[in-house]
Amino acid sequence: MYQLSALEIHDLFMTGKASARSIAEYFLKRIEENDEKTNAFLSTFNARVLEKADLLDQKKKEGKPLGKMAGVPIAVKDNIHVHGEITTCASKFLENYRAVFDASVTRFLEEEDALLIGKTNLDEFAMGSFTENSAFQTSKNPWNLACSPGGSSGGSAAAVAARLCPLALGSDTGGSIRQPAALSGVVGFKPTYGRISRYGLVAFASSLDQIGPLATSVADAAYLMETLSKPCSKDSTNLKEPTEPYLSLLEKPIQGMKLGVPWKFLESLDPVAKANFEKSLEVFKKLGVETVEVDLDILKYSIAIYYILATAEASTNLARYDGIRYGLRSSKAKTLDEVYEFSKQEGFGPEVKRRILLGTYVLSSGYKDAYYKKAQQVRTLVIRKFKEAFGMCDLIAMPCAPLPAPEIGSIQDPLQIYLQDIYTISANLAGLPAISIPSGFSEDKKPLGFQLLGDFMQDAKVLQVAHHFEKATTFNKQIPPLFHSEA
Repeated sequence: MYQLSALEIHDLFMTGKASARSIAEYFLKRIEENDEKTNAFLSTFNARVLEKADLLDQKKKEGKPLGKMAGVPIAVKDNIHVHGEITTCASKFLENYRAVFDASVTRFLEEEDALLIGKTNLDEFAMGSFTENSAFQTSKNPWNLACSPGGSSGGSAAAVAARLCPLALGSDTGGSIRQPAALSGVVGFKPTYGRISRYGLVAFASSLDQIGPLATSVADAAYLMETLSKPCSKDSTNLKEPTEPYLSLLEKPIQGMKLGVPWKFLESLDPVAKANFEKSLEVFKKLGVETVEVDLDILKYSIAIYYILATAEASTNLARYDGIRYGLRSSKAKTLDEVYEFSKQEGFGPEVKRRILLGTYVLSSGYKDAYYKKAQQVRTLVIRKFKEAFGMCDLIAMPCAPLPAPEIGSIQDPLQIYLQDIYTISANLAGLPAISIPSGFSEDKKPLGFQLLGDFMQDAKVLQVAHHFEKATTFNKQIPPLFHSEA
C-alpha cells in the first residue's frame, strides 16, 4: 500500500477493497517500524485515527455520504493545531501545550474525512533549513540517512519520501516546503499567499507564512489543494476565493507556453544544480514550451530583505511566549522580570534567540528606517519586477536549492545556512505560488528539485505545468531503497 498515491488509497476505500481501519493500521505500523530511521514524526495519533477510521467504515456501511479525502492518511507539521493534540513547534517552550482549537486546514481535512495520522518534526518555530534546530530530534533524509531532509518542513518531507504516509502538510515562510521537497525527492507546493487559511498555524512571519502540501505526485498535491483552499472567515489575510478544480485542470495542454529564466541571477549556480536545471529545461522544450530570458537580477537582494522582514515579524510574534499565559515557565524565577527572562532563556533554542535579537534590532529606534522600512521598499520593487517578467512569460523557472542534501551538521555558519534559501525566498516576498518537483539525482544518488513560479493566483497553472513535467520524467515514482520493502 505504501507504493500507492493518495488518490489510489482513497479509491481503495471507496470501492471497498480496503477498510479505513486497515489503511490506518497499515500506515501506523509502517511508521512504527520505519520512523526510527528518519525521525520524521514527533507524535502519532493512534487512538484518534483508529476511532476516525471506524467511524468512516460505519458511515460507508450505512451508505452515508463520504468526504473527498475519505480514508487518506495525512501527517501534519507540528506548528499547525489539531484540537486536543500537543503542538510543540519543536520547541521546549511548547513541549506540553495542547491545542484548544483546530487550525482551519485540519478542520477542513476532518470534514472531508481524511485520517490525521500524526505530527511531524521541524526546525524550532519553523526557523531553519535542515531540521537540525528541533529541540527534540534531528530528522534524516530517507535517501541517505547521514544527510539532512531539508527544512523547516523536513519531518513532513521525510515522512512522504519514506512513504510513511502519502500526504503531509508543511508551512513555507522562505522555502520551507519547497527546499525540503527538493532535497527529499518529493513534490512540495507553496500556494499564493492567502489562498489557504493560516488560522491555527503558529506564526513565524505573518506576511510570508503559507501552508501547503507535500506529496509524491503533483496530482496528489492538487487533490489536497481542493480541500485546503476553502474560504475562511477566521483569517483576515485569506483571499476567500472559491476552491478551484485543480485536479481536472492538470491535463490541459501546455504547448506554446513560455517559461521565463532569470539567467543573470543564476550566474553563480553550482555546476551540479546547473546541469540538472538545464536538463529540466530541455524536457520542457520537448513538451512544446518555449524558454525566454527575464530580468530578475533584483533577486540578489532577496536574502537581505527576507532576513530583515522575517526576523522583525518573528520578534513581534514570539513576544507572546513570556512564561505567563501558556508554555514553559522557569522554576528558577522569583520575580516577574525573572519569569520573562528565565523562561525565554530556557525555552528558546539558539537559532530562535538569534532571530529574535536580529528582529528586535531592525525594529529598534534609529534603525527602523534604515533597515525595516528600506527592506519593505525593496520588497515592493521585487513584486514589480515579477509583474514585468510575467508580462513576457507564463511561468518562471529556477532551481530549488543551491546544493543536494548536505550531511547533517556539515554546515554550521548561520550565513551559509541562510543562503540555502536564495532561490525560494522571492516567491514568499512577492506572495506567488511556487512548486518544487523531483528532477533527477546527483552522482551520489541525492535527489534534486526543479522549481516553477506563477503569477498571483495562478496556482492551477503552476500545478498543470508541473504535472506535464512529472509525466515526462517520472522521477517522483522512485522510492528510497531503504524504505522500498513491505512494512
